[in-house]
Amino acid sequence: MSLEVKIMTDLKAAMLAKDEAALRSLRAIKAAILLAKTAEGGNGEVSEEEEIKLLQKMVKQRKDSLEIFQQQNRPELAKKEEEEIAVIEKFLPKQMSPEEIKAALMNIITTVGASSPADMGKVMGAATKQLAGKADGKTISALVKELLAK
Repeated sequence: MSLEVKIMTDLKAAMLAKDEAALRSLRAIKAAILLAKTAEGGNGEVSEEEEIKLLQKMVKQRKDSLEIFQQQNRPELAKKEEEEIAVIEKFLPKQMSPEEIKAALMNIITTVGASSPADMGKVMGAATKQLAGKADGKTISALVKELLAK
């Protein structure tokens, strides 16, 4: 079942349940998919990989907003962002734990032959491809820095 079909099914259920947070989030996902489908140069279809990138981007935007709202002491707006993040993350693949990421990065570092912080670009290139959708870029970057600094 494609993401769009899942979203539509969940959207109907959220409407019946009158779940405002889910409705907001699902409508935002639906709109993002429609924009991606009708984007210039698009073929009217969105691949699974593009869907994951789209959802990750939406979560990142909401996390950034959440951070700002918390800094500005706006709990009502922060709560909305947290609710939307929870709904959007249901559609993302399971995220790897820091230990799993570290193990995968050790493999990549050995494969690429990286030995110093100067090789971070090589490692990050391979890591972002291999761990796409399973780990956050900030986390990967921080762990790569830590591992190469040893």
